[in-house]
Amino acid sequence: MRKRRLSAKAVEKQRQPGYYADGEGLYLQVTAPRTKRPSHDTRKVSKSWIFRYQLNGRSREMGLGAVNAISLAEARRKAQAARALLVDRIDPIDARNAQRAAEALDRARTITFADCASRYVEAHRAGWRNAKHQYQWKQTLGDAYCAPIASLPVSDIDTGLVLKVLEPIWTEKPETATRLRARLERVLDWATTRGYRKGANPARWRGHLSTLLPALKKRQRVRHHPALPYEQIGQFIAELRKQGGTAARALEFTILAAARTGEVVNATPDEFDLDKGVWTVPAGRMKGGVEHRVPLPPRAVEIVRAQPEGVYVFPGGKGGRPLSNMAMLALLRRMGREDLTVHGFRSSFRDWAAECTTYPHQVCEKALAHAVSDATEAAYRRGDLFEKRRRLMAEWATHCGRPAKAAKVVALKTAGNMSR
Repeated sequence: MRKRRLSAKAVEKQRQPGYYADGEGLYLQVTAPRTKRPSHDTRKVSKSWIFRYQLNGRSREMGLGAVNAISLAEARRKAQAARALLVDRIDPIDARNAQRAAEALDRARTITFADCASRYVEAHRAGWRNAKHQYQWKQTLGDAYCAPIASLPVSDIDTGLVLKVLEPIWTEKPETATRLRARLERVLDWATTRGYRKGANPARWRGHLSTLLPALKKRQRVRHHPALPYEQIGQFIAELRKQGGTAARALEFTILAAARTGEVVNATPDEFDLDKGVWTVPAGRMKGGVEHRVPLPPRAVEIVRAQPEGVYVFPGGKGGRPLSNMAMLALLRRMGREDLTVHGFRSSFRDWAAECTTYPHQVCEKALAHAVSDATEAAYRRGDLFEKRRRLMAEWATHCGRPAKAAKVVALKTAGNMSR
């Protein structure tokens, strides 16, 4: 048997930088610390094992590990395994890299559904309009509904497990269930594209879950926001004006502008031209992703002018932060109006416009910043009908300011319904 050149004791004591052969391509490498100035302190050296070899006329060095982790005996075994590969003209470094890649892929394929859901949300959150959307994704894909599959490898998610998540809420919470199914499908598609799973998507609806779950009628899924009858708006506004605080002023402004909560609480002073009575909401804060000009009636302008100077028109309790999304809803609760939601006042406005005015449909829809569903109509209607909407919103403000009484139809001042 060949006599070894190194011993465990010699390896331990060696401090001089350099290569020390053990034989058959195995070397002890001693490395001095990298410093700007020469160092004679041999106590601070690092030691590792190197296997040197040639293949196809090419010289290579293969690191086998640090001495403090790999013993001399183990280094010799690793070197012997590498030499065995060379007999078959297999490059040991390439073989090791391939093995590591395969092991990494195996680990990746054991990624859990919860990990995939989290990574999907992180990858897509930049394209979502606000933090609320991200929160809703995290909530529905979290333990609230997906606990049965959260810790399972995403590669193991099958139809039975998807049904285990959906069936308990399918008829009890149809709107949540339909959104959750769609989100499950997207996350599982993402996992398939990333190579974490194979096969058809068990959360797909058409031709799959549609045969296993009852179809939910549209009326079952839609939940309308509780709305105050428009005949009662005047009395409600009178009560609202008795309330102090920023939330009360923000709510009145929201009603007068027929706006959404997020658009109002995040409004900044630079969005307003109060001399012209115009509020321009940037595209990034609009649900439809399109800039929206809002004509403001005098009372809405008065509310904005009365607000203190700051980053936001309706500031929250903490400096530099906007009013909370829940502040106006909490105000309704304090007023004893648990039957209402802030968003429901948009429905009140739309009902009033339909029942008590003769403004064209498109003017009313534009006042609510609703997207045009018909592509042909959208192509021809490029303007924002601003002046027509200004008159509509002025009449809405007048309605909000008068005591409750029977609805009164607002007559057109010019001939023809489309003249406005």
